[in-house]
Amino acid sequence: MIRKICVYCGSGPGNDPAFIESARAFGKILAANGIGLVYGGGNIGLMGEIANSVFDAGGEVTGIIPQFLTKREIANRRGELIVTRDMHERKQRMFDLADAFVALPGGVGTLEEVVEQMTWAQLGRHKKPILLANINGFWEPLCMLLDHMQAREFIRPGLSVNYLVADKVEDILPKLQEVARGLTEAEKQMKTAEVEKL
Repeated sequence: MIRKICVYCGSGPGNDPAFIESARAFGKILAANGIGLVYGGGNIGLMGEIANSVFDAGGEVTGIIPQFLTKREIANRRGELIVTRDMHERKQRMFDLADAFVALPGGVGTLEEVVEQMTWAQLGRHKKPILLANINGFWEPLCMLLDHMQAREFIRPGLSVNYLVADKVEDILPKLQEVARGLTEAEKQMKTAEVEKL
């Protein structure tokens, strides 16, 4: 069962109105389905849009932000806010609280976060579903790069990178739920000590 979804997304709005629209729409979907949002804790860009959308619709919001970003990304005080010492602690807390991961459009931070989850899953550290919200083809270059890595045999048999892609916001939750239904609680977990070794 999916109780909370970690959403990675940009601290900027991007230059396509569809990005903001998708963040707001997905926030409403989360709240309507009683699923909590776990996100980067900022109140700007797509981060602010999705968090405020969830909160305004009566949903649960947990922001996780490192101390050094509280002013730069304008920490959102609506809902629960967890302030961490650094980025590593932030990412660990986000992982621990979430049952699935979604990447909306964003920059290198968003890319780094979602690829890290792909790496942990590839190495057998967890089986929580990971989804790229491919709004207006935003994640196509990454999908092509992953295909290229597989074709060049850097992603080898037995080390596949499993992820979902949804072109429409309304398809995100059904795809995640379908995968999550087949997982045991043990398969979803990863111990802190195991993360630190990676």
